[in-house]
Amino acid sequence: MNEEKQALFEQYNRRTHTFGRIASVITLVLLLGVPFVIGGYLGAAPDLGAAASGFLAIGLVWFVSCIAEWLIYTPMLGAGGGYLAFITGNLINMKIPCAVNARDIVGVKAGTPENEIISTLSIATSSLVTILVLAIGVALLIPLQPLLQSPALAPAFDNVVPALFGAMAYKYFRKSLDIAVLPFLLMSLLFILVPSLIGSTSFMILPSGALAIGLAWLKYKKTGGAAA
Repeated sequence: MNEEKQALFEQYNRRTHTFGRIASVITLVLLLGVPFVIGGYLGAAPDLGAAASGFLAIGLVWFVSCIAEWLIYTPMLGAGGGYLAFITGNLINMKIPCAVNARDIVGVKAGTPENEIISTLSIATSSLVTILVLAIGVALLIPLQPLLQSPALAPAFDNVVPALFGAMAYKYFRKSLDIAVLPFLLMSLLFILVPSLIGSTSFMILPSGALAIGLAWLKYKKTGGAAA
């Protein structure tokens, strides 16, 4: 990258952080403020003590999960994609697969300026499509309710996420099966033996990722970097 392009990219990143921080603050104010405004208007404000107790019961676990997701996903998405993804939500089910697929189609690598642009565009497009689909869904919710609640479709809805990530994971697993098999088998066995961990998949990325990194490092040392 020449100096002119580097300067333009740095300017783009500075503006991205400026607008991203402003949007993040506005989002936090709306998320936290709207319930209190509605509660005050209706005279049904929540018991803050009870809300704090309920939050602490799960907040500590999700705090670790949030830190883990931020550390893992931000390098994949870049600044613009990261702000958009964390503000609009649904990272694991939609934003991450969309960004990764777009990156693979274009053929760019994570951590590059090209990846920053592609991630931002793909996540922005995903968010707009999501809004459009939700609007159509809300409009058709009543007419389609008998079909959506059909017992014949229930298994399909229950397996959308596993089918999506199974197809995506295989594409990466087959490139390094010797690294992927052990973490995959251990995590699968762990989730089967302890089903309650299924709700903490973001947190479980840390040990499985650490194991995969350790196996990759051992493979690198064994081959002297030839297979890196």
